[in-house]
Amino acid sequence: MIPTIESNKDLTSLTTFGIPVRARWYAEYSSEKELLWLSRQEEFTSGNVLHIGGGSNLLFLHDYDGLVLRSAIRDIVRYDKSESVSYVIAGAGVKWTDFVDFCLQQNLAGAENLAGIPGEVGAAPVQNVGAYGVEAADIIAGITCFDTFTRSVVRIAPEDCAFAYRDSKFKNEWKGRYFVLKVAFRLVPGGMPQHLEYGPLKSLSDRLGRIPSIREVAEEVISIRNSKLPDPAVIGSAGSFFKNPEIRKRYHQELEELSGIKIPCHPLPPDPESGVERVKLNAAWLIDQAGLKGTRIGGAQVYPQQPLVIVNTGNATAEDVEKLASLVECQVRRKFYIHLFREVNYIDTGIKVTVLGSGTSKGMPELGCLCDTCQSHDPRDHRLRASIILETMGMRILIDASPDFREQAMREGIEDVDAVLITHSHYDHVGGIDDLRPFCGQKHIPMFVREDVDHDLHARIDYCFYSKKYPGVPTFDMFVIPNQPFYFKGIKIMPVEVLHGTKPIYGYRIGNFAYITDAKHIPEEELEKLYGLDVLILNCLRERDHFAHLNLSEALEIIARLKPRQAYLTHFCHEIGRYEILKSKLPANVAPAYDGLSFRVE
Repeated sequence: MIPTIESNKDLTSLTTFGIPVRARWYAEYSSEKELLWLSRQEEFTSGNVLHIGGGSNLLFLHDYDGLVLRSAIRDIVRYDKSESVSYVIAGAGVKWTDFVDFCLQQNLAGAENLAGIPGEVGAAPVQNVGAYGVEAADIIAGITCFDTFTRSVVRIAPEDCAFAYRDSKFKNEWKGRYFVLKVAFRLVPGGMPQHLEYGPLKSLSDRLGRIPSIREVAEEVISIRNSKLPDPAVIGSAGSFFKNPEIRKRYHQELEELSGIKIPCHPLPPDPESGVERVKLNAAWLIDQAGLKGTRIGGAQVYPQQPLVIVNTGNATAEDVEKLASLVECQVRRKFYIHLFREVNYIDTGIKVTVLGSGTSKGMPELGCLCDTCQSHDPRDHRLRASIILETMGMRILIDASPDFREQAMREGIEDVDAVLITHSHYDHVGGIDDLRPFCGQKHIPMFVREDVDHDLHARIDYCFYSKKYPGVPTFDMFVIPNQPFYFKGIKIMPVEVLHGTKPIYGYRIGNFAYITDAKHIPEEELEKLYGLDVLILNCLRERDHFAHLNLSEALEIIARLKPRQAYLTHFCHEIGRYEILKSKLPANVAPAYDGLSFRVE
């Protein structure tokens, strides 16, 4: 059967927030073959693709300009391997509550603590859903996925998924590449509850006077959830909006000293790599103590019964929810010096680009120079070293950390960075990496680099990579990327290899935006990656020739060939002249970039 691809699809009823949103295209599939067929269609190959489940963890910031897919694989099968182990294989489109009910009916233990969680089975390995002392990772035996790169079905073992608290590779480097088709769960026959040591479940045996059945555990869990959490069918929400912060035990002690407040915590196993002791904080308690319970912005509200939840009181917009979430993050950080990380996925096909710096390695004005450009009073002629930051899908991606990054971040009010892309290891592009340390207190920042850059950084900032690090140094998860597309949390990023003189370096394309700096030559096969752009930022050192950088005529020739809707020139030295004079020399669709320039690419 060939699936139907609908256009201008109303997705409002497919999300638990209930905020109006539409998708350019939408399709459901009920088999691997149907998904394979969809993956060959132009709607799939030519633009944005988003796979959703029950819509319980999504906030669409705008209408979705692309194809939204949803699984209709809803079969459930039980296999008994022995008297002590049974397997249940469930399609990704099965409601999670139906899966738990199936286990209860079959008298299979292991999933009872996860009763009442909204969403579908396909989200279980992605989010590593958890509640009352149990995570999906505890019972997942294997995952069958569709690989969008190879258009083939693959089977993934749980030990390869890097499961962690509300996290997995499916949320990070695998997001966008793998679509979950089926999940196999390992369960225990006989109906004996597996975990009664968490919170309110501890007293259940005492209250009953015996060990409860798995159905009684599930009913208790649902009762507890209903007393705290709103029913999405009645009040729109995405469940828990924020994760419970996990921090170093030593940092927790410092926070109590700084804030003068006793902050409750739960001990965690030591970090497996460093052995550092860790604790988990209660995000709901932090939000409550920050005085935010019941706070409203427009139609969005911090739920009075459970401040971990943001609800749609009936007429909320995505902007209301986004502003309220930002307020919560800001107030908690101000009171407790703690950064809350969102559990809800922000969905946005647009990209906001901000130019942090548009100058070459010396910046502008150059030290000691008295030329007209360096003496200009036009702020657009004051250029820090080259870097940009992108905001999309609720995340900030920094491209290069120049030696001026601290000043740039202060100017633009940058409060966090979710990932860093490095073009090459010259100092004017990496000299500000140490300035990222304020954003590393509760996490390692993913950094994507070429192999030669990885080697250079390990030598240049070796203290960031010691097994026993000095407290407070910036910490990174390093990803060496070949010259091929990859995903970061569902964002498709395409490296573009250019020559900086004779040195191969990277530019990057994300959606219909590309950033190329320090290029002298772009090979033909790499130019092919740059057609169809809405906006291109391209380096242009000066009008005279240079052995390692494009000059003005060379940059304009490339732009004329690629025909982006809009192009900006960057990475200038003072020889380029003053902004207004340069602008008058350029074609209508080309402009000089300047520090602080900001625009949105749809």
